[in-house]
Amino acid sequence: PDGCALSNDGGPGSAPLSPGPESCPVCVSPAGGSLTKLAYYSTVQHKVAKVRSFDHSGKDTERDHEPPYEISVQEEITARLHFIKFENTYIEACLDFIKDHLVNTETKVIQATGGGAYKFKDLIEEKLRLKVDKEDVMTCLIKGCNFVLKNIPHEAFVYQKDSDPEFRFQTNHPHIFPYLLVNIGSGVSIVKVETEDRFEWVGGSSIGGGTFWGLGALLTKTKKFDELLHLASRGQHSNVDMLVRDVYGGAHQTLGLSGNLIASSFGKSATADQEFSKEDMAKSLLHMISNDIGQLACLHARLHSLDRVYFGGFFIRGHPVTMRTITYSINFFSKGEVQALFLRHEGYLGAIGAFLKGAEQDNPNQYSWGENYACSSGLMSASPELGPAQRARSGTFDLLEMDRLERPLVNLPLLLDPPSYVPDTVDLTDDALARKYWLTCFEEALDGVVKRAVASQPDSVDAAERAEKFRQKYWNKLQTLRQQPFAYGTLTVRSLLDTREHCLNEFNFPDPYSKVKQRENGVALRCFPGVVRSLDALGWEDRQLALVKGLLAGNVFDWGAKAVSDVLESDPYFGFEEAKRKLQGTDGQVTWGLGPPHKCALIFADNSGIDIILGVFPFVRELLLRGTEVILACNSGPALNDVTHSESLIVAERIAGMDPVVHSALREERLLLVQTGSSSPCLDLSRLDKGLAALVRERGADLVVIEGMGRAVHTNYHAALRCESLKLAVIKNTWLAERLGGRLFSVIFKYEVPAE
Repeated sequence: PDGCALSNDGGPGSAPLSPGPESCPVCVSPAGGSLTKLAYYSTVQHKVAKVRSFDHSGKDTERDHEPPYEISVQEEITARLHFIKFENTYIEACLDFIKDHLVNTETKVIQATGGGAYKFKDLIEEKLRLKVDKEDVMTCLIKGCNFVLKNIPHEAFVYQKDSDPEFRFQTNHPHIFPYLLVNIGSGVSIVKVETEDRFEWVGGSSIGGGTFWGLGALLTKTKKFDELLHLASRGQHSNVDMLVRDVYGGAHQTLGLSGNLIASSFGKSATADQEFSKEDMAKSLLHMISNDIGQLACLHARLHSLDRVYFGGFFIRGHPVTMRTITYSINFFSKGEVQALFLRHEGYLGAIGAFLKGAEQDNPNQYSWGENYACSSGLMSASPELGPAQRARSGTFDLLEMDRLERPLVNLPLLLDPPSYVPDTVDLTDDALARKYWLTCFEEALDGVVKRAVASQPDSVDAAERAEKFRQKYWNKLQTLRQQPFAYGTLTVRSLLDTREHCLNEFNFPDPYSKVKQRENGVALRCFPGVVRSLDALGWEDRQLALVKGLLAGNVFDWGAKAVSDVLESDPYFGFEEAKRKLQGTDGQVTWGLGPPHKCALIFADNSGIDIILGVFPFVRELLLRGTEVILACNSGPALNDVTHSESLIVAERIAGMDPVVHSALREERLLLVQTGSSSPCLDLSRLDKGLAALVRERGADLVVIEGMGRAVHTNYHAALRCESLKLAVIKNTWLAERLGGRLFSVIFKYEVPAE
């Protein structure tokens, strides 16, 4: 249980989650004399694109070609958590960093946990001139574990050395309790965790990581832990261990035992007249201790009727050789009934917990947090992008950064089975062909994104320089994912898109498509009255088909798809009717909605411009005319040319000025516009804004419409809901269309009714 956590007061504007002036939570603890972790809270100033309606007071009429709203770029402050690992060799540099950057003049107390609270107490107090208060190690560890399990998707994984892929990540489980935490430090602690604040130590052992290190040093004269593990990875334990077949010969088969099982650890060393290699002794020792820990953990799991056991601590540290032996042991002794799980950020648990304990007055658990891919090094990644001088001084080799989200995120109440819900349709860690294609696709699209980013800030003198930094950062991330697709959990199209958005934000490109969206919204608004008149002139059945075609044609206008962006770049006058003609496979489309009107429809919209204005809003209008209430959910923040909640409010206001149906629905709150809590081109129904979830319950939504390739194909294609659902999109990627057995601009129209 090791860690170093620190939180400063964050400076001006950082009141949320900032500890009071008397306390600055820090935890300094070396992992068996090897690692120190530093955790701190900061406020990050970054640019955001804001939209607002023009003030037309005093004007008689609006100009025909005036944009529908104005855009401004403003500075905003958000909260961020930073977690950094240091080698203990650099503990003084770590404390210098704390002193120079993170401790203000009013800070009086440093809170510490783990062995470092004792070992480095005098050094900390002398260097920082602050009092050290020690926190309970186990409390910090549990708090940290709960935090990462709740806030980081794909935090936990199963490790299978001989499988492809080796890492199998678990989706965020809405109910993480109860579970067993086995922390393997110098010794072993086994803790049953029942709730956020209730846990109990149920067992342990003095035979742990310290035993492996100590005995290993005596046997091999190797003093460094990582070198000892490296020796073990190259060893052959059967040269030292006595196996079942060595004891029973062929008779072991009558006992139902495998001849390769270890009958006696180091059993051959007592009788063999030979020298054993360091590698073989290290491997035998690793198996002996891992098997002991695995059996102990398995017995406690069964005793308490638990099937999930999380392993962490100094002994694990993400090393494949330790994870493999622990997994084998658990599988063997439980006959596969207990699952051994590891954590991507297990090394930070104590640090995170110490920080949370120090910040309890601000209740950080009232917020949701998200991993910032731009600023975090991945699982088993090489050193993050530090300059040689920084790296030489600090010894930093691992980073985790998390951003505080505006509001808590929760499950969509309409999910049929939240624990089994998986948002992503394809796992790219598992599908090598798809992984190769999509990584190449994102690499080839990089020039276009850089160009669009620079064009979005024509008045900025350093836009080109920042865009080039973005290019390099995202390119490096893609190369990391080529080598280690498991670096940030399960690799998906969604995570590739989200990483790109994080990198854009990191270099102050908050909304590269803001001006494109502004222009396209203006054009589409001028077309809206004509589209509605044409629809109203149709009979009922023809109108339903036209509405669906309109939804699909609107979804063609997606700047995130190369096939579309090429068309839009070369033909700026490409419009709604042209898009309808491009659709493949709609001629025989069966109409839907023949039953009674729905009570309330929840619609997840996709793109700005023609998509939402000429595709979605006429569809919304039809539902309103049937007597169905509508909740229209749009992204909280920008991504590609997706419509944001703030843009949707202005668009709805302008449409209401042209259409009495929409006007009265807004006034009577039969049409409600809400934010999803997401800033992604994809959609995770397990992480939605709490207010949206409450509204869905309150209004009794019985129809969900999910629109767009990102939301209905890359994610949620297989999502099972408790009510009727309509998933529709246009396939705007040739490779994906062919893989699905169609052609470019083929349509997805998936109408599902849940079983009774």
